[in-house]
Amino acid sequence: MAREREVADAVVVGSGPNGLAAAVTLARAGLEVLVLEAEDVPGGGARTLDLGLAPGIVHDICSAVHPLALASPFFRDLDLVGRGVDLVVPDVAYAHPLDGGRAGLAYTSIERTAAELGPDGAAWADLFAPLIDGWPELIALVLGERPRGLAAGLSAAGPQLLAQAATRFLEQGSPGWNQRFDGDIAPALLTGVAGHAIGRLPSLVASGSMLMLGTLAHAIGWPIPVGGSGAITAALLADLEAHGGELRCGVRVRSWRELPRARAYLFDTSAAGLIEIWGDRMAPSVRAGMARVRPGPGVAKVDYVLSGPVPWAHPGVGWASTVHIGGSRAEMVASEADAFAGRLSEHPMVLFSDPTVADASREVAGLRPGWAYAHVPNDCPVDPVPLVTSQIERYAPGFADVVVAARGVPANEMVGHNANYLGGDIAVGQLSLLTMAQRPRRSLDAYASGVPGVYLCSAAATPGPGVHGMSGWWAARRALADRFGRTEPVDLALSV
Repeated sequence: MAREREVADAVVVGSGPNGLAAAVTLARAGLEVLVLEAEDVPGGGARTLDLGLAPGIVHDICSAVHPLALASPFFRDLDLVGRGVDLVVPDVAYAHPLDGGRAGLAYTSIERTAAELGPDGAAWADLFAPLIDGWPELIALVLGERPRGLAAGLSAAGPQLLAQAATRFLEQGSPGWNQRFDGDIAPALLTGVAGHAIGRLPSLVASGSMLMLGTLAHAIGWPIPVGGSGAITAALLADLEAHGGELRCGVRVRSWRELPRARAYLFDTSAAGLIEIWGDRMAPSVRAGMARVRPGPGVAKVDYVLSGPVPWAHPGVGWASTVHIGGSRAEMVASEADAFAGRLSEHPMVLFSDPTVADASREVAGLRPGWAYAHVPNDCPVDPVPLVTSQIERYAPGFADVVVAARGVPANEMVGHNANYLGGDIAVGQLSLLTMAQRPRRSLDAYASGVPGVYLCSAAATPGPGVHGMSGWWAARRALADRFGRTEPVDLALSV
């Protein structure tokens, strides 16, 4: 694409949830906004596509279940539900099957969850109950702008809530994480959630992920968008277009020289992707800092077409929107350590979702989609279908009999449908306490690229991975202040 005259106030590269959050914020501030997307379909990690596996069956390409869709301050201000996104909250947020037909079920009701955990129920309630009432303040702190805004977030949460959160955070991120429980079901149930951080267990970053997602499961549930994750993308695009923004798909940017002229550029890319485009103009210290971003373990994806519900040995598992499959706490610690160290486990941790559990519209002519991720070494070339199918069969005998079709995407091919997922690293950079506090490099400005007017707005910047739009929102607000002198809040409310 030849470089053109100035055609926009701001150009956003990448149309994932963060890129669109940035674009919507800028457009609502009255700017001319152009979004460039390399793929033919917008949405990045929030796309729902027909993969040709069965007539009428569509699959979520990356995200399927959205714990932050009702919790993210950006999405709450935008009001996804008011914009027609039907977010269904199953009674069981997540489940964890174990050998012998046993399972742990995390209901939206903490009381029911605790009751079914028996002797460990009181310890479970003690872990989460103090955090549930203060979840909005905790989420605002966790997803807040860092390090700017940290003091305000701490002040809003208050000393009592912070103390309660901190003691649980340290406990569950340390070798003492087993001390509060006597049985094996509650620890496994928690470890499955901690595994969303994709790394060593226990760790402080996994503890933080577990406490945030576990609290939301009981506070508001883990919703599934009716029709698939693409419904969230459609709502963002509708708002962008309503405020004069433009989207161009099939435009892959490899150098800043290919970009139209604009006053601000925001990149929903990995740090490596930003270096590829702007590296020769970056301040050397910034380029060096971004180049030090290390990839995390990879995920390998399996898309299933199923002829009916999964035949779980414990029927309650089939009520959950998300199933964590990995066996006992000790087994998951070992398999996550393998992935982190570059070894392929024979029994990798698997995240599985049958969206039809919450959204009956996903079933067509008796067939339904199945969605699965396996945690594997970065850039692993192994076809995940046999591994994942075997793991599910362990807890759902006869699962293979309901599989009509399956498509595997090895970790080394994940980049083919999203350039940010290098080696299958959907977290866009290894997760640790330090990298979650300051991403993608040690800096007081997470979004600065080292080039004036150019900002990183992806999950590679704080507050990190997840479909929440917050990285894009914060980066857009920074661009508005720096490049346009606009410091007043941008109203995201739905016009009536």
